[in-house]
Amino acid sequence: MSTTLTTHDAVILGAETTHTALLTPDELVSVARDGARVELSPDAAAAISASRQTIESLAATSEPHYGISTGFGALATTFIDTEQRTQLQQGLIRSHAAGSGTEVEREVVRALMLLRLKTLATGRTGVRLETAQAYANVLNAGITPVVREYGSLGCSGDLAPLSHCALAVMGEGQVRDASGTVREAADALADAGLQPVVLAEKEGLALINGTDGMLGMLLLALHDIRMLLRTADIAAALSVESLLGTDRVFADDLQRLRPQHGQGRSATNLRALLGGSPIVASHRGPEDPSVQDAYSLRCAPQVHGAARDTAAHAASVAAAELASAVDNPVVTLDGRVESNGNFHGAPVAYVLDFLAIAAADVASMSERRTDRHLDPSRSRGLPAFLAHDAGVDSGLMIAQYTAAGIVSELKRLAVPASVDSIPSSAMQEDHVSMGWAAARKLRRAIDGLTRVLAIEVMTGCRSLDLRAPLTPGRATNAVLSCVRERVDGPGPDRIVSDEIEAVVELVRTGRIVAAAESEIGELQ
Repeated sequence: MSTTLTTHDAVILGAETTHTALLTPDELVSVARDGARVELSPDAAAAISASRQTIESLAATSEPHYGISTGFGALATTFIDTEQRTQLQQGLIRSHAAGSGTEVEREVVRALMLLRLKTLATGRTGVRLETAQAYANVLNAGITPVVREYGSLGCSGDLAPLSHCALAVMGEGQVRDASGTVREAADALADAGLQPVVLAEKEGLALINGTDGMLGMLLLALHDIRMLLRTADIAAALSVESLLGTDRVFADDLQRLRPQHGQGRSATNLRALLGGSPIVASHRGPEDPSVQDAYSLRCAPQVHGAARDTAAHAASVAAAELASAVDNPVVTLDGRVESNGNFHGAPVAYVLDFLAIAAADVASMSERRTDRHLDPSRSRGLPAFLAHDAGVDSGLMIAQYTAAGIVSELKRLAVPASVDSIPSSAMQEDHVSMGWAAARKLRRAIDGLTRVLAIEVMTGCRSLDLRAPLTPGRATNAVLSCVRERVDGPGPDRIVSDEIEAVVELVRTGRIVAAAESEIGELQ
């Protein structure tokens, strides 16, 4: 599968016989979050049509072929007559559209639809060209199927979520139109000038046998985590600086004694962020009491770096999955139609769980730094809770409670989903990955990490203000100025929640990172 961006910002899906070139993660984000258009290239159309001919040839024989002229799962040996096959395929989608719970986010639904279309475009699934084109048309019309939270076990594909998408293409079920209004799918398609698809042999299976939901959430998570780990380095730098910590422990020669790749990158960031800081220079010398800073300050590169290395491993798994054509059965390059187990979500599920562990630990360290700012016995001269008038004012006391409560939840979310398995389909599907569940809890973990880091950034900025007349370095001062555009400096008590949410938005949108990088260049 190859993709390129054209001048009109469309993602072009094309087929290659090796299908090793990738839809890039950035292209996925551009479609899922930013509404970029999707187009099928002529070579994709040719590959789709060629594999469809294989399916139609097999469908014309009296010999049973799984997914083409048989039932599914435990009914895989039941032969289905020609006149019942459309009913079989469409009934499969209706019966598997069994999701329950709250709606899944629009960006997740668009990501999983794009990833399913990416596999269709390889020509390995046997769908008709009109069916693949229907997915591109729905995406381009801004129509988003209503997909429910629960229903996927992460094996045989993300069956229920993908079924709700296929249902919408059939003109059934509910969708949100481009304006976000919930409507019947048939009406939304008609208003967009689109015709519902009537599924033919093999197509029902081809639309739901994939790891697309969990993979989509993994790719979106990795996009966010890369930004959050740079933010974590910035938050740590704010804390080291304002708590009168030392930057000596981040020296390059010390870091090279333990050549963990992510650790080295984080330490490089911290050196850049703290470089030239008058506050750091104010207590540098042989009598510097901060040579043995607490672990939450001194070991920030070790923890942030481990999270980076975990993300790098997850990205390598995501890259392999992006290069995959996951379906069952699959049309091989030499024209065979073979059953396989590539729909099992274990590879993706494992790394989703790994990332939830990393998110919890980075947040846990951040919360410990926040707490140090507020304790006069450890903050090296700062007022209790950074309050304007300690005793009368509570300062940021309860902001730390909020961070602590989130960290506690993140630790629960770090319990892996992928170690669980519940047999289904009359024991035919007797081991499942729970990758969808791992992805759903990772999304919540990323939101929690965002909030915990925002609280540390907000707290560190107040501490920097309170160190006056000492001044921070260029990068941290730029972050302080960014925060002060939305949140006032130290003063009498006011509503803290509003200020937390303002800084959360600065973190989430990358403005904190952009502020630091405007002074020292791109962080690693």
